[in-house]
Amino acid sequence: MKKHYISTILIMFFALAVMAGCNGGQKGPAQLAVKAAEDAVNAAKAEAGAFDPEQIAALESALAETKDKLARGEIKDALEEARGLVTKAKEVIAEAKAERDKLTQQWMDLSAELPKMVERIQARLDAISGSRKLPADMTRKKLAQARSGLEAAKEDWTRAQEDQQSGKLAEAVAAAVAAEGHSVKTMKILGLAVSNDKPM
Repeated sequence: MKKHYISTILIMFFALAVMAGCNGGQKGPAQLAVKAAEDAVNAAKAEAGAFDPEQIAALESALAETKDKLARGEIKDALEEARGLVTKAKEVIAEAKAERDKLTQQWMDLSAELPKMVERIQARLDAISGSRKLPADMTRKKLAQARSGLEAAKEDWTRAQEDQQSGKLAEAVAAAVAAEGHSVKTMKILGLAVSNDKPM
């Protein structure tokens, strides 16, 4: 009985030693993987923080959990999760770049078109104001709406330019889109032609 007990202890000791050896052999790679994951998450935060804060928060939470597992000695899990985090961070960066490219193109299109729209509206209002009587299809109410619409468009466009200069591209595009909406509505009130691809 005693001999069997000693054999059991030796087997358990050997198993623990093997496990410790395996973990010890993986600890170095796991530490490097976690460091790589941390670098990748930081890169994603710098690249995509302004576009997708929720994804960044999820990455940071997962990184904290991975670090905890490494600290608890759950080496294999920490290693696998760290590698997965690097992949996920790269995906987030790629998505952010695609979104930035899309917003940049939108901004370029809007910044080329909006000043022309505002100029046409202003010219039309000036012409009406310089006339002794309103055009047949124009009422004082419509004229007031057009003037109000022009001011709203100008305000939104000014804010859009300020946001763009501050590096807030998403906010800049949103404000420019709002300015475009006011401009289109005002142009229709004034009977000015509007491109078919503009919002109704």
